[in-house]
Amino acid sequence: MTFSVDIVLKGRDFAVTEAVSVAHGEPATWGDAAVRDVLVEILRAIDRAGSPAGAAAGKSVILRGFSWIVEPVEGKVVIAIEIPMGAAVAGPFAIHQAELDARIARVLKADAELASAPASGRVH
Repeated sequence: MTFSVDIVLKGRDFAVTEAVSVAHGEPATWGDAAVRDVLVEILRAIDRAGSPAGAAAGKSVILRGFSWIVEPVEGKVVIAIEIPMGAAVAGPFAIHQAELDARIARVLKADAELASAPASGRVH
């Protein structure tokens, strides 16, 4: 699926729009892995907007340190994310607001639990 991400970086008075793709079907069919991939790609898009020459697709992304909200727009929803370097709005997605909100919360909780697990319990 391909979707738009509108990005405004701190200190800039203009937005850039980037088309982002994930290897998943329509939003109503997304599981947690798809939602995680969408969040990662939104954060990578923000990174590319801030430093196109230094951005790398393979950078590790940790799903912590940002604010997010799922908002309705014209019968669909968007995901808005804010991090210290700027903000992004992605979508619109054809999925119920509460459903996507719950999936994002679950993915972020799972990532936080993984990050706080003792190193001996991790598989590398």
